[in-house]
Amino acid sequence: MSDAGSSLRSATADTAELQQLFRPVFAAVAEGNLEREKGRVFPYEQVRLLVDAGFSTLRVPRELGGHGASLRQTFLLLRELGAADPNVAHVWRNHLAFVEDRLNAPRSAETDRWIRRFQDGEFVGGGWTEANNGTYANIQTRLVRKDDHWLVSGAKYYATGSLYADWLDVLAVDEDGAPTTALVKRDQPGVTLTDDWRGFGQKTTASGSATYADARVAPEHLFPAAERFTYQGLFYQTSLLAILAGITQATLRDGIAALKARKRNYGHALAETAAQDPQLLQVIGKVSALAFGAESALAASAATLDDIADAHRAGDTEGKKAAALAGTVATNRAQLVIIDAALQATTLVFDALGSSGVSEDLLLDRHWRNARTLASHNPRVYKERMIGDWHVNDADPALVYKIGAGQSE
Repeated sequence: MSDAGSSLRSATADTAELQQLFRPVFAAVAEGNLEREKGRVFPYEQVRLLVDAGFSTLRVPRELGGHGASLRQTFLLLRELGAADPNVAHVWRNHLAFVEDRLNAPRSAETDRWIRRFQDGEFVGGGWTEANNGTYANIQTRLVRKDDHWLVSGAKYYATGSLYADWLDVLAVDEDGAPTTALVKRDQPGVTLTDDWRGFGQKTTASGSATYADARVAPEHLFPAAERFTYQGLFYQTSLLAILAGITQATLRDGIAALKARKRNYGHALAETAAQDPQLLQVIGKVSALAFGAESALAASAATLDDIADAHRAGDTEGKKAAALAGTVATNRAQLVIIDAALQATTLVFDALGSSGVSEDLLLDRHWRNARTLASHNPRVYKERMIGDWHVNDADPALVYKIGAGQSE
């Protein structure tokens, strides 16, 4: 992909202004989160609230009608949304990634049309992972030319955000076997979406099946996968980390509220009331530190993605290579820190709450279930090995990836 003439610009957004704009929307999204979790109610209204507020165009430069946010600002906002409702936050992962791809692409009339679509509130869902145990090395979803257009056929799973989407970002291979992404209208003939996600967490992300049977694709809606933006895998991973950091923050929030609400304490406790018990306060202090560590790791790793984007915008090829290596190392490290923080916090918090903490009325187990589900993407044990190999043998941690680098299952 050429570095010249893209729609990327230096970030111009003010963090305080972004927070002032979106925090009331996040608060509205948070309302009813517990009931949606209990009843597996899909948050269509909440996703649309965010679209209407302009969350779709966070990264689009102000001169092109967006907010001009940096990647660091974007992912810290996604963390706050993850604290409000991690299902809603996860829905945004594929849309934000496709916006980033169009900003990185060479400027063209078609790229400008996509930016206008984002401004008009059109939303993009995912369709990369092959169903039936397919892999990126063996993509079965096919593109076939017919007259002046193409037809896509295949089966996908983990189609996150699909039920909320106007467009689906589908990975296929063309007639020459080249991996290609096709943007397919969700409501057109030949597209079938099935809510069959069976995970015990992230239950309302619409991460089930998508089947394509000769679904029409316009030629201008095909993009060679090799030309997708170079830090795409890091972007997808950082999106997950932002949500995990948000879950850790939500665990702290709900743990504090539950401890304050406790009406009695044990006879061998250190204080008459639970909220004054030093040992229970210690637990909350530990959870607070874990939330702080997760946010700090997220902020540091997300900033390295800004370095890659800045090098791309400047056409600095060597600088982009160096920034990509630094970003890969930082993202892998952040994954290890944030997953540990989330899983520790969502378990440890119960030590401050007693038997009342396991009430289904509170549903505090949702934090662990959601965190464990997200943490199962791109298993961290491999990242530990890759970072160790980089430290000891100077092994490039990015070389293990093939098509869809970092795109998780």
